[in-house]
Amino acid sequence: MESREELIKKDIPHFFPTYRINRNLFPLPIIVVVVFAGFLSYATHVLAGVQIEGGYVSEEELGIAGGLLNGLIFTAVAAISSFIIIIIVKKKGIEVLKYIFGFSFCILGFFLTWFFGEILIYLLFVQFPESELVYYSYVVIVNYILPIGTGIFTFLMLYKYFTSKSVHVKNFVVLYIGLLTGALLGVIMPLWTTLAILIGISLWDIFAVKSKRGPIKEMIDIASYNGEDDALSEGELKKKMENGEIKYDTSKLEIGIGDLAFYSMLTSSALILSNNLIVMILTAIAIIIGTGITISGLKRNKILPGLPISIFMGIGTMMLSWYVFSFFF
Repeated sequence: MESREELIKKDIPHFFPTYRINRNLFPLPIIVVVVFAGFLSYATHVLAGVQIEGGYVSEEELGIAGGLLNGLIFTAVAAISSFIIIIIVKKKGIEVLKYIFGFSFCILGFFLTWFFGEILIYLLFVQFPESELVYYSYVVIVNYILPIGTGIFTFLMLYKYFTSKSVHVKNFVVLYIGLLTGALLGVIMPLWTTLAILIGISLWDIFAVKSKRGPIKEMIDIASYNGEDDALSEGELKKKMENGEIKYDTSKLEIGIGDLAFYSMLTSSALILSNNLIVMILTAIAIIIGTGITISGLKRNKILPGLPISIFMGIGTMMLSWYVFSFFF
């Protein structure tokens, strides 16, 4: 009983899209998504020359106003979607999230794998001298083998995600979907849209996690409720936390797929926009430091928003280092 009063374990459902890792190794998944998303975004934008302006409105035409409008719309869509999901969860039960996540992972996994797969295949084939064999091989691979292979891979990935109890399988899927999403956003979103989206989503993250009516907090509360509902009320628990009598176990951490996606979006954008690897590296370091600061608060909080501190530190570092390198070098 004494150890229970001193340490409370957190229990997040296995199918939640989070990366589970020991506290001391938390930089690892961030480094992985940053490196691979950076490579994919650079290969797409610079090497393959695929330059698409994303967003709901054109920033090229409207400038900063277009970026702010894109950020506002993007954040509003995310907020509305979250509230819709929590309504469905309350009506159908927490298990319905499996199907929501499964549908989302299916769409993202298939089309993003296909998109970046086509980029990588193109970059491979342009290394060969032009010939009919090379041309027809490229056409067959891109139009037939790639989509079929992508479909099979996506199906197997989702099947393993929902049936396997292995943490490593789940972690792979979360990393994979997260880095592909971040890489795409880093490629297609221009500067002001990127900043507006990241700031807007970070502010929304604070509300969604910390507010009593925040959809993420509500989902975690619903998923964690076990009928016994702890001998302590929320007020009593908070009081004991403040008095230092009990704390949460932070030996193992959960990093959300959204956090990984937006971390890699910011670092990929830093690389693409500044065309400077050092700026990207410094931005990634700032994100890791910000994540460490957030983690330090988890002993007294069941969940915390993973974006605000990391993203604001990352944006500040990106803009400052980009300015320094542009001005002095």
